[in-house]
Amino acid sequence: MEQYVSQLSGLMVEWLKAAGLTQGMASITGELITLVLLVVVAYLAYVISWKAMLRILIPFFRRTKNQFDDLLIRHKFFRKISYLIPALIIYYFIDDALLTQELVSGFVKSVLEVFFIFNVALIIDSALSTVNDYYNRFDFAKDHPIKGLIQILKIIIYMIAGMVVIGVLFDRNLSSLVISLGTLSAVIMLIFKDPILGFVGGLQLIFNKMLSIGDWITMPKYGADGTVLEINLTTVKVQNWDKTIVTLPTYSLISDSFQNWRGMEDSGGRRISRAINIDMESVRFCSPEMLERFKKIHVLTSYIEETEKMVREYNEKNKIDPSVLVNGRRQTNIGVFRAYLKAYLHKRPDIRDDMTFLVRHLQPSEKGLPIQVYVFTKTTEWAKYEDIQADIFDHILAVIPEFGLRVYQFPGSNTQNIPYPDQ
Repeated sequence: MEQYVSQLSGLMVEWLKAAGLTQGMASITGELITLVLLVVVAYLAYVISWKAMLRILIPFFRRTKNQFDDLLIRHKFFRKISYLIPALIIYYFIDDALLTQELVSGFVKSVLEVFFIFNVALIIDSALSTVNDYYNRFDFAKDHPIKGLIQILKIIIYMIAGMVVIGVLFDRNLSSLVISLGTLSAVIMLIFKDPILGFVGGLQLIFNKMLSIGDWITMPKYGADGTVLEINLTTVKVQNWDKTIVTLPTYSLISDSFQNWRGMEDSGGRRISRAINIDMESVRFCSPEMLERFKKIHVLTSYIEETEKMVREYNEKNKIDPSVLVNGRRQTNIGVFRAYLKAYLHKRPDIRDDMTFLVRHLQPSEKGLPIQVYVFTKTTEWAKYEDIQADIFDHILAVIPEFGLRVYQFPGSNTQNIPYPDQ
């Protein structure tokens, strides 16, 4: 094939000389025409090879059950390979086309060598991207993503490609370039500080299982409160609940603190921790009439009877004078109310009994006595959780007056001196 190209170039020169051109002009013009024809042949070879891939190879891969070759097509692996065909044709036949223009042919070959190097780097890039996407299809990829490692490999590939290009352009040995780069290590460390820190941070996050794709994290310093979408070499991408995207430096998740809600999601329960302030002026001992009314509440019947029996036995044993309210033990409306809340919450099918379950007092203040509900729902889904929480406190607010209590509201709950029930 090479001899045909050189013969064609020679024939073109002879034909142009016969047409009346000088030796020099005939040589330049003939070789230029041969070069144009070579480029046309190379382009036709590219078109034919790519059409063959489109009509034969790619449809065949699409019909297979293996998804790896589909990902190769998506990342244009075969398209980048097809770019090598015309470049190889020109590279191997340029010397025969330009017989007398060694300087030009040498320049063209150098450009093609640079093209080869970067195109091979792009082919490897496509292969690595395919490996990453194929790996992400497995369930364990969520807890052990390899995107950061893939990005490190890509950086190394492009660095090697750049060094080889420098060696080709300046006719330097690759080993001597590596030795020269050793003297620039401090500069390289400065330039690639963020990728290095990000890579180290990413490895710590992944192997210590501190973060996985799909986790809900909050990091107020960076305005992050949402789901982790990607863990990259230098950044972690988080989609907030308002659908905005926040990009965090990977290393910041190691150097600063963040909250990961994965434990809550894995436990299957989401905490309700909310208090209602009770006006302390409405807290009082229960009268016999109040206790009789409370007994009619089904969830309180047994509690009232058992507690009254305990109180009576205690007072009789200690010979307490019941005519004075502060003597001995008595039930209070707020104590009965707390018992009611416990029974009510235990009866709800959406509240977990096997996790922390509290209805308790918090520190009283000038804004009343906080009664806190501290329980866990059986769902971790945000919308359902909010519905359950709202339903519980709707009920609490509506039922509080039934126990002779009032909710405290600033600046005061009873500015109009409205009488309390049983007052």
